[in-house]
Amino acid sequence: MASDKPTSPEDVFVNCPFDDEYSDAFRALIFTIHACGFRPRSACEIDDGGEARIEKLYNLVKDCRYGIHDISRTELDKNNLPRFNMPLELGIFMGAKRFGPRLQKDKRLLIFDTEKYRYQKFISDIAGMDIHAHNADPECVIAETRDWLANVSRRQLPGARKVVEIYREFRAILPSLADRLDLEVATITYVDFERLVVGWLIDSTHIRATHKASTLFSNTLPDTALH
Repeated sequence: MASDKPTSPEDVFVNCPFDDEYSDAFRALIFTIHACGFRPRSACEIDDGGEARIEKLYNLVKDCRYGIHDISRTELDKNNLPRFNMPLELGIFMGAKRFGPRLQKDKRLLIFDTEKYRYQKFISDIAGMDIHAHNADPECVIAETRDWLANVSRRQLPGARKVVEIYREFRAILPSLADRLDLEVATITYVDFERLVVGWLIDSTHIRATHKASTLFSNTLPDTALH
């Protein structure tokens, strides 16, 4: 992470659970980032067996100015152990901001948990930071994410209620969009989901009308998702 190249003001590092239980919130989060004119970046976007996962994470963190971190998954897994990936990735992002080259200090982060102060019971070292509660509600994830992106970027974005409204429309039409590509909604991959989101946003005229000044949606997919 020694490079001092600028972080991308369009890229948002997404650090959250990828399991089925979290999928509704995850999809809402990805949709919101795109609908606000930013580009979500996640280890899910790259399937390269020749690169270690931790190296993928280092590169993504290095590139992204913004990071959204959900530390809510503290339950024990089938092996009676907790998952530590999310706190680890949060630590990598915070370390890049604190100890990285000068331009890494532009990083901004949003930390989610199900309840505002619950984190104090399992990761008290981040006490004093502003934790946002989403109550495991996808529409709360949308509103909190939209408001945070507007705050840290100082861009004019569609209001939270508008983003919730258009996400409801997208969810309603998602089965038909997936069916056209012979995809199953329940098992759709991350890259396929992104492609459907971006395609629908580009084709949705009322979204363009509310989002004239934002990044063109056709430029928001990472290169790996376009091929």
